[in-house]
Amino acid sequence: MEASELYVGVDVSKDRLDVSVRPSGGSWSVPRDDKGIGELSDRLAAMNVELVVLEATGGLARPVAVGLAGAGVPIAIANPRQCRDFAKATGRLAKTDTLDAEVLAHFAEAVQPRAWTPPAAALAQLRDLVVRRRQLVAMRTMEQQRLHTVTGATSKRGIDKHIRWLRKEVAGLDEAIETLLAEHPVARERQSLLRSVPGIGPVAASTLVAQLPELGTVNRKQIAALVGVAPINRDSGQFRGRRMIWGGRAAVRDSLYMSALVATRHNPIIKAYYCRLVSRGKEKKVALVACMRKLLTILNAIIATRRPWRA
Repeated sequence: MEASELYVGVDVSKDRLDVSVRPSGGSWSVPRDDKGIGELSDRLAAMNVELVVLEATGGLARPVAVGLAGAGVPIAIANPRQCRDFAKATGRLAKTDTLDAEVLAHFAEAVQPRAWTPPAAALAQLRDLVVRRRQLVAMRTMEQQRLHTVTGATSKRGIDKHIRWLRKEVAGLDEAIETLLAEHPVARERQSLLRSVPGIGPVAASTLVAQLPELGTVNRKQIAALVGVAPINRDSGQFRGRRMIWGGRAAVRDSLYMSALVATRHNPIIKAYYCRLVSRGKEKKVALVACMRKLLTILNAIIATRRPWRA
């Protein structure tokens, strides 16, 4: 490694950005606002930065990542669990914002994760709509469950009113999602290709377009690992553990689960595959996970070739 190559870790908190640089060891902090993000972007853009690593902390990290990427700074967004495990492996058990920034810089230097490319504005908007829709649907489900447990008339009326409002909001988001997809040719084409597959409905299609942009750009093993449907070995010596799925993008996996469930009834290829696995003695849930992986492989190929479903 050349001495001039710098690796930077940025710990994102609600009000502040803590920055650490390796191997020089420099550190500073800026406010987490537009001015602070702009100042940080300009400062890092003027340095010979090889990679900047941030943790995936949801909405807090996104404006920082977009600002740095817009300034031409190479960045990577790392899984917080992976960064914490790295800190423990290197003997860093204490945890503060400053120490976390140092760990992220060390992680960037040692692991050098793949750089992140910010999504197009349309996909970013679509992702926000899809995430908000999922949140409201979860609220509606909880309220519907509460409606069956409360006994007071006033509480029932309040819950029922809230459910009606949530239904109206979800319907409005569905309309906004369809409008956004109709206005952007690339997203519209991807949704159309996905919808051609039996078992993939409008919600699953919009979720895949918004939250799995890698679909069609990587191979079947990589896409399965991204979603979290790739079986993980658990073997040691003569012990052969049961393969399990773990990690990945939970929202995409949940949507794919429902799609696979429908596909086992209405998609001829997935239905035959499911029946074959069950007839061989596979547990139904294990067979369904295998169908999820097969359905994802089909979707990945369809997007890659830009050819709709043909049984």
